[in-house]
Amino acid sequence: MKVKDVMTTDAKTIWITESLADAAKEMWEGDCGALPIIKDGRKVVGMITDRDICMASAMRDRNPSAISVEEVMNSTVYAAKAEENVEQALQTMREHKIRRLPVLNSEGELQGIVSMNDIVLSAKGNGKKPRIDYTDVVKTYQAICEHPVPMVQVNTAD
Repeated sequence: MKVKDVMTTDAKTIWITESLADAAKEMWEGDCGALPIIKDGRKVVGMITDRDICMASAMRDRNPSAISVEEVMNSTVYAAKAEENVEQALQTMREHKIRRLPVLNSEGELQGIVSMNDIVLSAKGNGKKPRIDYTDVVKTYQAICEHPVPMVQVNTAD
């Protein structure tokens, strides 16, 4: 199965010049937890999640409407292509511990977004053989949810 078969084509986005408050509003209205950040038309230059907004708002002594998306965004964009297999998208999600991938064309412009939700809902089957392997889905969720190994262990034997 191809990414184009499961992706959301009308993905919500946020311009790089907008604020965290704008991004939060877009997520609320679009019922989504991440937004591709765009500039120059539909060129994706980053991603921002609801967690990014929450943490940035809590850690800065400024109103979210005064914090730009550019200030907080993750500018490393892991993406999928519409024609690649879903298994490849799952592998990218596992490797980078992310739940959503923007789907880009060869110019880096947004075509849609594919999320774990999209994939899980396509894997359910409808009484037929699942179109996406459950094992791949579970392995991906396990990799995403795995907590990082602590850098320093605290000695509690006092």
